[in-house]
Amino acid sequence: MNKYVDLFIDFDDTLYDTRGNSVIALGELFEQCQLSRYFSDPEVFYKAYWEANVSLWALYAKGEITRDFLIVERFRIPLSKGVGLQPTEAYCLDLSDKFLDLCSSKSGVIEGARELLAYLKGKGYRMHICSNGFHEVQYKKLRSSGLTDFFDTVILSEDAGANKPSKIFFDYALERTQANPSTTLMIGDNYSTDIEGAMNAGLDTLLFRRWDPSFIPPRPVTYVVDSLREIQSVL
Repeated sequence: MNKYVDLFIDFDDTLYDTRGNSVIALGELFEQCQLSRYFSDPEVFYKAYWEANVSLWALYAKGEITRDFLIVERFRIPLSKGVGLQPTEAYCLDLSDKFLDLCSSKSGVIEGARELLAYLKGKGYRMHICSNGFHEVQYKKLRSSGLTDFFDTVILSEDAGANKPSKIFFDYALERTQANPSTTLMIGDNYSTDIEGAMNAGLDTLLFRRWDPSFIPPRPVTYVVDSLREIQSVL
């Protein structure tokens, strides 16, 4: 009999194809805002956006920058590479609002996500989203993905008062769900935020090694899989 009762599951890029949906939305934004006036090659904008976004989210997870700073800077940095464009804070915020609206309306999920959640629900697990994403955006993405009904609880960093990997986040999640750490498993694609954070809170962990199948975790992880379908053989 499996020891786990509760599953804490990351949402972005573990279940919801945030990267893929964002690529589509970024292209739509480029056209909608006529950014070709400033970028002869759209790849210059896209590359700068992704570099800034990854870096800023890492800082946000550590609590080193605020949400407001992230929202502005992840557009100010790539827009600053446009010819003849001096992006103001108001302009960056306007693009951010448009982008988030476009992105969160997309329904794309990771291959095997629906099948996995249906399997886990059928096995009787209690399932809880554990995400660093922004409140209004995450709920819209959940609705767009059609995954809402699989989950008993949605735990967001803005409610917890701290981001993953902080122990504060996981302590809040355990208290909110009334889950027992010894029978709870954290599932996620990000070693630093999802896995190491959960380990520090005393939870077993499952790393979805989506990005780099050759990645070897610096600390022992309870389970490592390279696809969502593999999780069914574990649980």
